[in-house]
Amino acid sequence: MTGRRNAPLIRLADPNGRTLPIESGATYPPGTRVEVETDRYRARVATEGYVSGIVGGSFEDKQTGARDLGFGLDVVDFLLEPAPADAPIPEGQYDFGNLVHGNLPKRYVEGPQICTQAKLLAPTVFLGDGFVAITLRHEWTISYPPHDRAGSVWEQTLIFPDRERFFLASDRVTTVAESPCLFLRIDLPGHIKHRQGEGFEHVFLSYADPPTIPSTEFAADFPPDARFLYRRQDGPPPERFIRSYQVPEGPWLAGMTLRPDDVYQAWCHQRGYVCMIQEIGGRPTRPGDTFGAAYLIGWFDDIEAMERAYDRHRGISSWEIDLEDGKPARFRGVPGSG
Repeated sequence: MTGRRNAPLIRLADPNGRTLPIESGATYPPGTRVEVETDRYRARVATEGYVSGIVGGSFEDKQTGARDLGFGLDVVDFLLEPAPADAPIPEGQYDFGNLVHGNLPKRYVEGPQICTQAKLLAPTVFLGDGFVAITLRHEWTISYPPHDRAGSVWEQTLIFPDRERFFLASDRVTTVAESPCLFLRIDLPGHIKHRQGEGFEHVFLSYADPPTIPSTEFAADFPPDARFLYRRQDGPPPERFIRSYQVPEGPWLAGMTLRPDDVYQAWCHQRGYVCMIQEIGGRPTRPGDTFGAAYLIGWFDDIEAMERAYDRHRGISSWEIDLEDGKPARFRGVPGSG
């Protein structure tokens, strides 16, 4: 494990487990294993198999021993847009009008799904004073009618600061698509595995009324538009956009979108697990446009602690890494506009 003085530690290894030397600003081969350990937590970056974000079950809070309960954190899917509600669904397109997707008409714009189909991602590593960061990138290769061009680029930034129980993340898309309402689907913070409501205690959704929901509400399957659905079009955004769950007799794992207006739609429904899909963007795009969102993901003892952390970082829409020759990397938050 290597890092600068007072910085989180990072270990890189090839697919056979051999340790690799670390160079700040270098991009490593696809599938390079990335392990991070700060003074507050451990995590692994998902670069092989089920990719993007943090490997499911690897985000461990050192204070309590708690781990995330799902398939991963800040996991990335594909690009979509609204679909005509009454038109036939072409073979191979996104389906709706069912328990999994609800009656929310949408269609694929570009794919395939990154988390299940990209298979390998190449991490770029940055070392700074008091943090390490990883960036990931992928270009979609499939377009869906009426779109005839693929090649939009997704970029993810993961920043692991020392002395905090959270990490910072952002997803950014540079699109080749012209769309009246293009959005990126992710999981935030991540899905929740459980057995008929057993295995976690509560969900907290800052936009719901009431915001704290007992696990028993997720004992049986229901579609995303039945309960707990957030849609930006339905009214003003909440003061804070926080989605979290409480592990048994333990802390909360929260995923915070730091600029609420960046969220187009968010689900929290039961489909064998609690599905925490979130969609960002949802505005007109032309080729060359960029859009995205920034997050804070981590462990908290209570809701008040989540809100304090949110307020320290509110308004950010992306995280940027700056690297100058011979100097430690730096990171900065870029506020959203509009």
